[in-house]
Order: sequence, then C-alpha cells, then structure tokens
Amino acid sequence: MTAILETNKLCIQFGGVVGASDISVAVKKGEVIGVIGANGAGKTTFVNLVTGYLKPSSGSIHYMGSEVTNLTPREITDLGIRRSFQIPQLFDEMTGLENMLTAQSVAPKAPRSHWLPLQRSDTMKSAMERLEIFGISDSSHRQVSLLPQGVRKILDISMATVGDPQLVMLDEPTSGVSAEEKFEIMDIVMDAFARQEVTVLFIEHDMELVERYANRVLAFYNGLVIADTDTRQALADPKVREYVVGKEIHRTHATQGDN
Repeated sequence: MTAILETNKLCIQFGGVVGASDISVAVKKGEVIGVIGANGAGKTTFVNLVTGYLKPSSGSIHYMGSEVTNLTPREITDLGIRRSFQIPQLFDEMTGLENMLTAQSVAPKAPRSHWLPLQRSDTMKSAMERLEIFGISDSSHRQVSLLPQGVRKILDISMATVGDPQLVMLDEPTSGVSAEEKFEIMDIVMDAFARQEVTVLFIEHDMELVERYANRVLAFYNGLVIADTDTRQALADPKVREYVVGKEIHRTHATQGDN
C-alpha cells in the first residue's frame, strides 16, 4: 500500500538541543498510530514538523507523493493534513454550532467573503451533520465555555475534520478529562474517523489508550525513533520499557501475565 505520509531523515536542533534526528517514517492510509515518549522526547516536534509549524534543518516530508517540507501550516492544512492541540482551540464565547460554522468558513474550497453569511441553510446542515457524527449535536446551541472538557475536546477534534482531510494528528486527545470518560471519548472519535476513512496519529502518555486504539506505535526518545512497529511488539521492546513505558507499567503487565 502506498504511503500517505513519508518523512526522510528529518532533523532539527534548538540551539544545542536535538529536537529530531534522522526521523524516517512512512504512514499508510487507514493506519491508527500511537506516538509515545516522555516529555521532551520529540513527539510534538515531529507533529510540528509535519504540519509546517517548524521547518527541519535537513530532511524532507512528502504527503500523497508531493513534497510539503517548506509549505506553510495553512498550505499543508489545505492539502488535507489536520491537527488538534492538547488545549482545545475554541471560541469560548460562541456556541458549539457557531464554532463549527467558523471552521467551515475557512476550510479548503469554502467560499470566503466578508459579505457571505455563515448561517445559511447549507452550512447549518453540514455543521449539524458533523456534530452528529461526533455525538455532540445536543451541545450545538450551548456556549462553549460552559461545556464539559470532554465535549470541548471532541468539538475541537471534529472541527479539524472539516473539509474531509486524509490525515489527522491529535495531541493527547483525552488530556484533562476524567479516567472514566477517556474510553468513551476515544470510542466516539475513532468511530467517526473510521466512518470518514481518516488516517490517524495520536500523541499519548496513557498506555491503556495506546494498547486499545493504536495498531502501530512510534516511540520517541531524545529526538530519535527507538521503535516503529505494531503496538504489542513496541510496548514489549526493552528500550521502550526502559525509556517510555516505565517500571510501573512493566510490573502491571508482568502481574497480568502471571494470572
């Protein structure tokens, strides 16, 4: 299967600190990839490089066969790579529906005019349909600042899918939500992505979520990829256990294996 995204020997330094070193990754259409690593390991740097927020000092990035290394974030977004941030990027004083309408107004190929109203029958219909896909249509007319954090996270992610992107990169999609909500939120998000045939990379520290939803893992340490394989093999890798997963998780898995 042809890769939808390829990075070739990406490198970047921040002063004397290596942010990424020789990152060569190929992502195939339909994959769900968990991106793991300790704080400062290079996970977000990798996402920032792919989405144009950082420019590599060397190496290249190809999307759908075309080089995108030097494109701006807006240009990369328009091509079909989207992202969400750890902290939802929302207009708190607006409703969920108004946020979605705003996202639609700046989507690729959307008619853009200061004189064209956002609240038209066609835009209202498509906005509500997207909110329904992500299971939050009942929050459409509530002010975003009053919504639970889980709904805010889902709204932020759903807005990133406007314009039918091929690849979405999520930065800790369940951060800030309760342990009881995390699986419900991920079920909703991943089901919506599957229905839209979206390829997904998600940064995550919670190994329960990685084990449950990722079919492949990229593990980072000090700007290097130390594992790139299916989830079970990656989480069993000695380097990943030492530098990423940690001793507590080890003992949990060892205990489960003994039962």
